[in-house]
Amino acid sequence: MKYYKFKSIIVLSCTVVCFACGTKPKAEPMASKKEKPNILFIAVDDLRPELNFYGANHIKSPNLDKFAGESLVFSRAYCNIPVCGASRASLMTGARPTRKRFINAHIKKDEDYPEAISLAMLLKNDGYTTISNGKIYHYKNDDAKAWDAIWHPNSLWDYALAESQDIRKNTRRGLPFEAAEVHDSVYRDGKTALKVINDLRKLKASNQPFFLTMGLSKPHLPFTAPKKYWDLYNRDKIELPESYVQPKTTPKQAFHNFGELRQYENIPKRGDLPEALAKELIHGYYACVSYIDAQIGLVLDELKRLDLEDDTIVILWGDHGWNLGDHKLWCKHVTFETALKTPLIIKVPGKTNGQKTEAITEYIDIYPSLAELAGLDIPNTVDGKSFVPILNGEKPQKNWAVSKFKDAVTLIKGDLFYTEWTDDKGVAYARMLFDHKADPLELDNLAEKPEYQDKVKKLSIELRDKWGKDFLK
Repeated sequence: MKYYKFKSIIVLSCTVVCFACGTKPKAEPMASKKEKPNILFIAVDDLRPELNFYGANHIKSPNLDKFAGESLVFSRAYCNIPVCGASRASLMTGARPTRKRFINAHIKKDEDYPEAISLAMLLKNDGYTTISNGKIYHYKNDDAKAWDAIWHPNSLWDYALAESQDIRKNTRRGLPFEAAEVHDSVYRDGKTALKVINDLRKLKASNQPFFLTMGLSKPHLPFTAPKKYWDLYNRDKIELPESYVQPKTTPKQAFHNFGELRQYENIPKRGDLPEALAKELIHGYYACVSYIDAQIGLVLDELKRLDLEDDTIVILWGDHGWNLGDHKLWCKHVTFETALKTPLIIKVPGKTNGQKTEAITEYIDIYPSLAELAGLDIPNTVDGKSFVPILNGEKPQKNWAVSKFKDAVTLIKGDLFYTEWTDDKGVAYARMLFDHKADPLELDNLAEKPEYQDKVKKLSIELRDKWGKDFLK
């Protein structure tokens, strides 16, 4: 038996598996719904784990730093697919992407996997008030029945200046960045923070547990934020990444033309970016991270002010990584670690106080973990494994992860990153292997070297064993 404390109550759950249905039994009944933990669910778009508590020291994020000091920080968390729509649907259902399910930015959970009970629906069915604020799924009304309320900010494509808005009206995407002398609430994420704060005040008076989300749009392009956050950084001190190179040993399939960025004004349509432009983009990314850090701080401060933090699990995740010139790439859409590795932080009252874990964790593990903490059965459609044992100081349930993008499928195990590009029948036509112990920047592909062929064969078999029984269907 395991016990999870939330303020003055104890949630009891059983670890015995029901073999008839394949689910874990519910926690024993409790006196009232209020005994269940609230969940504040913070989703950040395109956030790299390039933060102080991950070993970096150049991005100013004091609120995230403080939050990490009260939480469990996952140092090796990986999204299952590095593109927003698919990553979010996969996370919210706890189900792996396959060759035909959850494949790109524009999928809908309701269309790709309608039979799956989403995390929000599971909680709603158990009496939780569920509120979706900002970007949780790619499409506003996806999984609409799972939410008591859905809200999105209105902010004219997230440009504050009239001239920027005019350029956006007359072009496909507009300018790639903007620094405006405006209040935080003029931009989308500032509006979202105020909405979440207002929701917390209303929910404080409720006798129901809540699943409240905060879907932040930055640091996604365009890099638009109040000027004061740009002013935190000196562009002259910004450097291009050490991995600003595309080695010939790396398969050509691993690279792309970063079309997402190319759609913005003043970005060259092909080739490397001019160094000055590259540094301006990095500057803008940093500014946006500091901006959303401030918004998260406002919400966490209000949670504390309302005396809700001892009853509330807070989890923060970025939907995937992002390339800031790594391998001369920008955006995501690849299976290099820079696109797959993500920030994942969870604060559980009475259980976390700044711990870090090196356990390999996949995003499909978030659903069963929160369900277990809430004392709920885990549906059979969930592929992930709960990381609650890690919270209890126990051994994790697995030591590997599988991620994919289009034909590329990656097995992450120990220090090894092994990728195969496969066809519809699962036959590989290109390979990539990196040993992070010797090559953390992923510049030396070992997959075609004679001395690694036995290792490649074993990893290939293991990849197929772990990518999911429905992967090729």
